[in-house]
Amino acid sequence: CRKSKGKPNGKKPAPEEKKLYLEPEYTKSRITDFEFKELVMLPREIDLNEWLASNTTTFFHHINLQYSTISEFCTGESCQTMAVCNTQYYWYDERGKKIKCTAPQYVDFVMSSVQKLVTDEDVFPTKYGKEFPNSFESLVKKICKYLFHVLAHIYSSHFKETLALELHGHLNTLYTHFILFIREFNLVDPKETTIMDDLTEVLCSSSGSSSNGSSNGSSNSAGAQNHVKER
Repeated sequence: CRKSKGKPNGKKPAPEEKKLYLEPEYTKSRITDFEFKELVMLPREIDLNEWLASNTTTFFHHINLQYSTISEFCTGESCQTMAVCNTQYYWYDERGKKIKCTAPQYVDFVMSSVQKLVTDEDVFPTKYGKEFPNSFESLVKKICKYLFHVLAHIYSSHFKETLALELHGHLNTLYTHFILFIREFNLVDPKETTIMDDLTEVLCSSSGSSSNGSSNGSSNSAGAQNHVKER
């Protein structure tokens, strides 16, 4: 995903690496043609927090499962940083300390912290009469941001393995469903997902998705890919 820069010796830069996951033969692969735009909409008489809790928990389990299929290929040696194209992500602990870690370590931090939240009755209540905390929506947004990072890493670093396992149809379907869900409820800042706007445009344009922020994000992302970013 890294764009090559010209060298001082006058040699032509190496051609940009093609993104395999954008090849039409692979983007067409889905496990269902269901209209996900309708599926993510809040049903009548369903509490918003209940809907967010149910879907967030489901996405967590599915993304965790999808990552587990390629986890043996995502090692400290092959993925020395948590990278998506030219963006490198860092983990921040409970004290806000920035931690540089490998991709498998980052994903482990994500899955462990999300597991702790979704099984906490004070955060994701399952008993009748128990109320959601005031911070619930902000916690859901934080979870969805981290889950997006995991999905994006699978595409950018492990799509070949996903293809070899013939699970790209599952990955495309999961990604489409997830993106339309977070867009429907504005759960992730569009700037955070800009890095995958090219894929989002291809997968979601045929799923009843509006191009909310995609066109601008795509044009901005082109210039932003020339150097490694940190988050």
